[in-house]
Amino acid sequence: MTDVRRREGDGVGGLRHGTASFDQLREAALTLRKEGLSRRQIRDRLKVGNNDLLNRLLEGEPPPEWTKRPNAKDDLRATARELRTRGLTYDQIQLELGCSKSSISLWVRDLPKPPPRTKEEASAIARRGWEATLARREAERQEVKLDASREIGTLSDQELLVAGVVLYWAEGTKDKAHARRELVQFINSDPDVIRLFLRWLALLGVEPDRLRCHVSIHESADIPSAERYWAELAGLSPEALGKTVIKKHNPKTVRKNVGEAYRGCLVVRVRQSADLYRRIEGWWYGIVLGAGSTA
Repeated sequence: MTDVRRREGDGVGGLRHGTASFDQLREAALTLRKEGLSRRQIRDRLKVGNNDLLNRLLEGEPPPEWTKRPNAKDDLRATARELRTRGLTYDQIQLELGCSKSSISLWVRDLPKPPPRTKEEASAIARRGWEATLARREAERQEVKLDASREIGTLSDQELLVAGVVLYWAEGTKDKAHARRELVQFINSDPDVIRLFLRWLALLGVEPDRLRCHVSIHESADIPSAERYWAELAGLSPEALGKTVIKKHNPKTVRKNVGEAYRGCLVVRVRQSADLYRRIEGWWYGIVLGAGSTA
């Protein structure tokens, strides 16, 4: 028998004082383990400071359930093994569970391999995997956008004033030294941009009867449908719109803005707006100076 030297006064029960054989220590350690004690508790009871020795003493005896740390991947591992026994490949398991192939390999590598798959099966798996990846990416994009939109909240009148000025200066008609155009005119194809612009004009006190709107659209589009859409968005009847500007279609040009969703642009002009335009330009330079930039 191998003796394990211990300090005077150490130990538990019949193992205290002097020396105790390895078999005696192992028997005591296994008894404590079966009683539900943890490694730390057994180590402290038996005064065993060597982890290698403690491992040998407890070899073959599983730890009590309460000492096991919960593992978030336990369920995934069990499911992966079940799928593997049903003959699924790593790709198929990854598609089902969304976990990495390296994890799947660790979980199921002791199980038999499924039979080789055909090219058609491999192509279908790859396609479904890519579709799942695209869907996950889109969900992530939408989540980021939603979180960002919540950061803005409701705009105050001052914030809406600044937002409208910046929007107009980016997209609206501007006066140039070589082309005097002191008028407020705005054109855009984005319905939300038009809604924001109209809301901004209302904040500035521009009455609806000062607005003149018309559609600008390619001749290949559904023009009556577009006119109805923009009129409703602007709160007008289709008859109240000005004459639609038709853009000639060039077959050589590859356009992406086609299909049912294409409705052209809405042009919004404010009558008698020279003074308003000058104020907008002044607000813009006020924003530039307020931001610490040079005009």
